Amino acid sequence: MGIHVIKMPDIGEGIAEVELVEWHVQPGDAVVEDQVLADVMTDKATVEIPAPVHGKVISLGGQVGDVMGVGTELIRLEVEGPGNVAAGAPPVTGRAAQAPAPATPTPQPAAAAPPSDVAPEPRPSAAAVKPAPAPTAGSVRRAPGEKPIASPAVRRRAWDLGVELRFVPGSGDAGRIRHEDLDAYVAGRTSARPAGTHAVERHDEEQVPVIGLRRRIAQKMQEAKRRIPHFTYVEEIDVTELEALRARLNDRHGEVRGRLTLLPLLGRAIVQALRGFPQINARFDDDAGVVTRYGAVHLGIATQTDGGLMVPVLRHAEARDLWSAAAEIRRLADAARAGRASRDELTGSTITITSLGALGGIVTTPVINYPEVAIVGVGRIVERPVIRGGHVVARQLMNLSSSFDHRVVDGADGAHFVQAVRTLLECPAMLFVE
Repeated sequence: MGIHVIKMPDIGEGIAEVELVEWHVQPGDAVVEDQVLADVMTDKATVEIPAPVHGKVISLGGQVGDVMGVGTELIRLEVEGPGNVAAGAPPVTGRAAQAPAPATPTPQPAAAAPPSDVAPEPRPSAAAVKPAPAPTAGSVRRAPGEKPIASPAVRRRAWDLGVELRFVPGSGDAGRIRHEDLDAYVAGRTSARPAGTHAVERHDEEQVPVIGLRRRIAQKMQEAKRRIPHFTYVEEIDVTELEALRARLNDRHGEVRGRLTLLPLLGRAIVQALRGFPQINARFDDDAGVVTRYGAVHLGIATQTDGGLMVPVLRHAEARDLWSAAAEIRRLADAARAGRASRDELTGSTITITSLGALGGIVTTPVINYPEVAIVGVGRIVERPVIRGGHVVARQLMNLSSSFDHRVVDGADGAHFVQAVRTLLECPAMLFVE
């Protein structure tokens, strides 16, 4: 038997370090060639790291949330044959578990918990842990500071249910709490609660590490606000005629070509308006002091996913018709939400659209997708009374909240650009006049 060390591979494109976001194996697990061992994240894309050989996991080289450099030890396997490191080579410090217990284990007291293959995480001092309400019948109290093991989905659901996870017994490996455990705990708590019981005080706290996509989002937003002096310009758009046109196009072509949303029409308006404002379809490298203006319009479409906000890119929006743009926007959004979007699909945008219209709101102040210099925010469409020709009529209105980099885009230019978009949307026949 030998030891095979798998190091963090070079993912390419000059990436020197990645963030470890998920382990798919644990010490003691048998793995086969090409089995996914871990997920790591670059600046946007998540990459799977497969096993190059068969073997048994001896130790892991890091914890979820660790930033690891290319070439550092990721995982250590026991394999048939000589392996690729000397037998006496020490393991890399990290969330390493010990090899399986020796043939003659130390006797355990009858009431003791079974030995774990995973080293326990550091525990805070007892003084740092706030007292919590007494557990209900059927619950289990963990030691102070001991973190219950559960997936993010279980943790989020427990938060929504008002359940403190350290009281929930786990039936999974190493005491992991599963959805079934949470269901059983909630059912027992509900049946044990006397009729007429009022809500009780809560004293539970949960520390949620900012890792993975959420960390990347936080870093990008902080970088954008730190570097870019934003100004936001809001304009009200009458989209009555645009919505009427969209309805007619969907009635006539929807079953064959696919149904149109507002986004491809807005994208077409932005593409046409940018012809008169090349400084807005640009990226600013403020370290080098260079603004790059693009002929191609690579339109970022901000998309909310379970993991956080992602920006897939509609490439060459200037060369697409409405239905091609609509189909590609749907494909990119589905890929982002399913976690299948590639790095190329998430990079290279030259201007971004963000839409919170479905959630309501009147005005937003969107943050620019650095290093771009502009972002267009779409509000909800509402029907309101408007005076036209001396008469009160019902019209469909929508706000555009657009932010610009004031170092590159003057206030007047930003306002004129939004007015150009407004003119095209309010007279949608102009969208088809070249």
